[in-house]
Amino acid sequence: MRTSRRIAIAFGSALLLLGSAVQASATPSPEIMSIEQDLQQNDHTIGSQIRRVEGDTSTPESKAKAARPQPEAGVLATVAGMDVASYQQNVDWAYWWGQGKRFVWTKATEGTSYKNPYFAQQYNGSYNQGFIRGAYHFALPNVSGGAAQADFFINNGGGWSGDGKTLPGALDMEYNPYGATCYGLSQASMGAWIRAFHDRYKARTGRWPVIYTSTSWWSTCVGTTQNFGGTVPLWVARYASTVGSLPYGWGFYTVWQYTSSPLDQNTFNGAYDRLQALANG
Repeated sequence: MRTSRRIAIAFGSALLLLGSAVQASATPSPEIMSIEQDLQQNDHTIGSQIRRVEGDTSTPESKAKAARPQPEAGVLATVAGMDVASYQQNVDWAYWWGQGKRFVWTKATEGTSYKNPYFAQQYNGSYNQGFIRGAYHFALPNVSGGAAQADFFINNGGGWSGDGKTLPGALDMEYNPYGATCYGLSQASMGAWIRAFHDRYKARTGRWPVIYTSTSWWSTCVGTTQNFGGTVPLWVARYASTVGSLPYGWGFYTVWQYTSSPLDQNTFNGAYDRLQALANG
């Protein structure tokens, strides 16, 4: 299982960090137990539940196609990007810069209690390497209201600044990792929840959030009850050779997450100066 592999990697990394101290006891240290618990309970990375439900049918050919300019928006170029969360731990940003990645979103929060313990290294480290970076929030709409989760996100790294290198925060809307697909909410209630997050984020940061989702989840859980196409950049997930149809309300996408292998990879649907424009507001 992918989660088991991630836990094993995290466990091994923690052992290396602790060095000889590990040899003194067969009982895992609090640090190792903390990392393992974090991965087991909060490893809900962006797209993890979309992969679980919809699968990943990307291939080397589809990945190459996704990285080329996408005709549906009439753009002349694209920009390569990625997204990260706690399971990557401390990221080698120089390596990924060398691989041509130029933007990244990193997980900051989930619900109203979880905070990524590696957020500072990932968020600040990417910035220092030259990335245009942003943060994302994994929504749990059955836990608290949209405004409350926007506040928690902003208070823990999900804000925005007009420094030219910070993307607006992204709201991750996808399948419930804990139970019912739509978190027990009707389409109207889910749409209202997202609207509350959307409005609070704008009120506090001056920017509309990005919305990350899949067309299938949105059609099932939101439907046509809300239209965010006039304010919100769309970050759409589809692990295939084409982006396919888009969620209700959007005529084009801004970012496409096109594969989860070997890590989540994204393409910005425009040239680098348009990515800078998104950061600048």
